[in-house]
Amino acid sequence: MKKNKYWSILKHALKIIITCGALYWVSQKISLHELKEAWQTSNPMYLLLAMLCYMISQVIASSRLNSFLNVIGLNLSERYNLRLYQLGLLYNFFLPGGIGGDGYKIYFLKKNYPVKGRRVLSAVFFDRLSGLWALAMITGCLIIFMPRLAIPNTVTIGILLVGTASYLYFLRLFFREFITKFIRTHIKALAVQSFQTLSAISILYALNFEGKFSPYLLIFLLSSLVAIVPSILGGVGLRESMMTFGATYFQLDAHLAVLVSITFYVISLLVASSGVYYIIRPQRLGTDKLPSATEVEEELEKEE
Repeated sequence: MKKNKYWSILKHALKIIITCGALYWVSQKISLHELKEAWQTSNPMYLLLAMLCYMISQVIASSRLNSFLNVIGLNLSERYNLRLYQLGLLYNFFLPGGIGGDGYKIYFLKKNYPVKGRRVLSAVFFDRLSGLWALAMITGCLIIFMPRLAIPNTVTIGILLVGTASYLYFLRLFFREFITKFIRTHIKALAVQSFQTLSAISILYALNFEGKFSPYLLIFLLSSLVAIVPSILGGVGLRESMMTFGATYFQLDAHLAVLVSITFYVISLLVASSGVYYIIRPQRLGTDKLPSATEVEEELEKEE
């Protein structure tokens, strides 16, 4: 038990160090005054459109996860699954410890339904993996339309085809059951990433940007990969660091890149805040009391 306690403290400390370090690095590269001015002159209609696109992406993401849960025999209604998904979004930002929203959903479903935790974990894992696949596909398409990168289209297309074939082979070899809904789940995955890309485009329009969008969209998509890095407050600081680095590499406006990232973060936080309702009214999730973060973390550590 002591070993688990020390490891938990170390993980929390690492997250704080990583996040604070990222925020400090970004603050040295940009002017907060210029960011404030750009935000004050932004177009609110495009900001609302950006939020709408993000909300749609999360509804589709919830449905995608439910498709994976159906494969393992967990048949939840889309409405109920969306409620639980909203709670998970909130906990991705604010839940202390290393469990996050995914860990909380795994524990909650295992506790309330006759399904093994490892089965739920596999469904959540492939839900995330399908998202990474879709991210790679859309990023590859952007690269094709960016001749300045000097990457031959045959190379990009070849990598995407080989990567997809390898992914399918891995599924068929070890997780054959998920093949049954491969097309449906991965069309949804493409839709999720597409609507999030549309959200980023709307943010660029809101900030009165009139140049080429593709370089900013490329670093925006690549910055999504930092979600896998342990952090606090939903990854704040990490995406901005990636956007700043990418803007420097491609010789773009670093202030604009960071502002796009911060605006997207605020939008995602506002949407995730809808999960507060289910903390106040857990009955909407079919329970009188939600498990505490400590309870979930201790149970997950036992399984490790």
